[in-house]
Amino acid sequence: MKIIKRSGAEAVFDISKIITAIDKANHEVVQGERLTPQEIRDIAGYIEKTCEEAQRSLNVEEIQDLVEDSIMKKCAFSVARKYITYRYQRALVRKSNSTDEQILSLIECNNEEVKQENSNKNSTVNSVQRDYMAGEVSKDITRRFLLPRDIVEAHEQGIIHFHDADYFAQHMHNCDLVNLEDMLQNGTVISGTRIDKPHSFSIACNIATQIIAQVASSQYGGQSISLTHLVPFVDVSRKKIRAEVLETLKEAGSELSEEKLNNIVEGRLRKEIQKGVQTIQYQVVTLMTTNGQSPFVTVFMYLNEAKDEKEKEDLAMIIEEVLDQRYQGVKNEDGVWITPAFPKLIYVLEEDNIHEDSKYYYLTKKAAKCTAKRMVPDYISEKKMKELKDGNCFPVMGCRSALSVWKDENGKPKFYGRFNQGVVTINLVDVALSSEGDFEKFWKIFDERLELCYRALMIRHNRLKGTVSDVAPILWQHGALARLKKGETIDKLLYGGYSTISLGYAGLCECTRYMTGKSHTDPSATPFALSVMEYMNKACERWKNETNIGFSIYGTPLESTTYKFAKCLQKRFGVIEGVTDKNYITNSYHVHVTEDIDAFHKLAFESQFQELSTGGAVSYVEVPNMQDNLEAVLDIMKFIYNNIMYAELNTKSDYCQVCGYDGEIQVVTDEDGKLVWECPNCKNRDQDKMNVARRTCGYIGSQFWNQGRTQEIKERVLHL
Repeated sequence: MKIIKRSGAEAVFDISKIITAIDKANHEVVQGERLTPQEIRDIAGYIEKTCEEAQRSLNVEEIQDLVEDSIMKKCAFSVARKYITYRYQRALVRKSNSTDEQILSLIECNNEEVKQENSNKNSTVNSVQRDYMAGEVSKDITRRFLLPRDIVEAHEQGIIHFHDADYFAQHMHNCDLVNLEDMLQNGTVISGTRIDKPHSFSIACNIATQIIAQVASSQYGGQSISLTHLVPFVDVSRKKIRAEVLETLKEAGSELSEEKLNNIVEGRLRKEIQKGVQTIQYQVVTLMTTNGQSPFVTVFMYLNEAKDEKEKEDLAMIIEEVLDQRYQGVKNEDGVWITPAFPKLIYVLEEDNIHEDSKYYYLTKKAAKCTAKRMVPDYISEKKMKELKDGNCFPVMGCRSALSVWKDENGKPKFYGRFNQGVVTINLVDVALSSEGDFEKFWKIFDERLELCYRALMIRHNRLKGTVSDVAPILWQHGALARLKKGETIDKLLYGGYSTISLGYAGLCECTRYMTGKSHTDPSATPFALSVMEYMNKACERWKNETNIGFSIYGTPLESTTYKFAKCLQKRFGVIEGVTDKNYITNSYHVHVTEDIDAFHKLAFESQFQELSTGGAVSYVEVPNMQDNLEAVLDIMKFIYNNIMYAELNTKSDYCQVCGYDGEIQVVTDEDGKLVWECPNCKNRDQDKMNVARRTCGYIGSQFWNQGRTQEIKERVLHL
């Protein structure tokens, strides 16, 4: 059995340490007020049993809380006071060097919490360690200087989550929708070097990857680009290739029919597209940004974004190549084709590609084939998005952050070049439990927590206010987001809804279950769940009107925070069946992972919540291996088109490097009660010798997860 030390490192549970600690306090009080040796052993035994039954590794603070409670239950109040005093004194000593301990545990690679914090970071790599070390310093500064005490306490207690405190000390923001079109057409500057408009498709792709890397190193969230912005360079290459072929023919004194000439040109153009797409795929996978991971980039594939039919045909060629290469995957160090985490792909379903007699239906079939094997692309319904976004269809930023419609001085909607200022998430489960099931009390506490979130969000906003463009030239001066002057602040981009700022939410499922006694899928409980969403929307609308800032609600993609929230809830409220009895809470509005519901009913049900999650959200269905049942995949895609704006299919894509097994690697419980990954064929449990890819929060993770998220993955039921 393991425990988690304050540094984040794991240690074996040692009952003797508990006995020794109580014994020290015991000997500091008079004989008549002491515990007996048997009572001390009973307390230690009770705590050992509690740790065994917790289904997760308790941390030292939780164990010490249990010790305090147990001593007081024995009515040994003098002993309890001595124990609490000693604990407080040790806490004061630790406070002066807690950051040092965290950093040292990172360097020694024995901080279990950090190791599993981000499923796309390898914490043993120097660049990742450097980022985490800087993050620990930033979090320390944020806690001690930049945030009010009540917000810090609410964050630590899991009442709210102040996201990305490890970057907050710097003037950095969350997600971007990169204006790649402006940068490629009008030129940009990368690391002080002027980059002019490219003269071929492959060069445009190469420049795009350099832009992606630079942007990723200047903010901490996801970014999205559109393939449409690369399309004009297909024709640039076509004309260049045609001129080269004609020159060769002229030198050879030969002639070709127009048909043969076109065939040669288009054949070479296909190779050029293949080369360019390969550049994007491999560079994104192999690039390492300053935060120690591959750029978190989403590639948007939307045929109707093309300016005319010719561009649409060229875009279709690019999309086809992207799907073919992603279906193939990338090679691991042993040369085996596996599923990469990035780039994330989004394919837009539209009238031109959704019906079997549609011109581009062949692309949709390729997308289905790719999804069945590699988990991407994900799908946006042009039909549903236009219904919800005033007739517009555009990419999310990163995995789900969605912009509101904003129009320029000419009344034209603008999406590229915009961004998200940051996120603060409210724990809806805590609101419910704090109300003790009293609805009047629930709404009162909800108001208090929303006000807390508002103040935290305004701190995020004000942290960005006054930021000069020089801090990230690629973003603010050279076209990714703006073309500001040197020394100019970004303030005008923070108002009027040009950028968004997000009220995240988590645990609507458990919140509803506690308040109504039923799942939010139950028709009698659904109205309450919807009212919670509507209440948050009204709050955001009120804040927007008061401040002229683009507040919106956002279905938070909890990764490590799902475990943190669950632990905090268990500590504050105990284990409540159906509410706090898991080591995770449910993301955003999702149906609970253990609930038996089919794919079509799940998507239809969640669509009404997605509509209310104006700042972004994504729904998913969990499916088995679908590579031999692509018709079913296509049926789901058609259902998405008609019923929900944004959704994805979760398949499995694993490989064991020890025995070559390429089926699903499973989660099992080891002898210490810890969840671990195991190859069902050879029983390999070495995570360094397996490739596991799972979608956790809208994007694919490949570096494994904490115990809470691992339990959630283990307990997912199939929806098909």
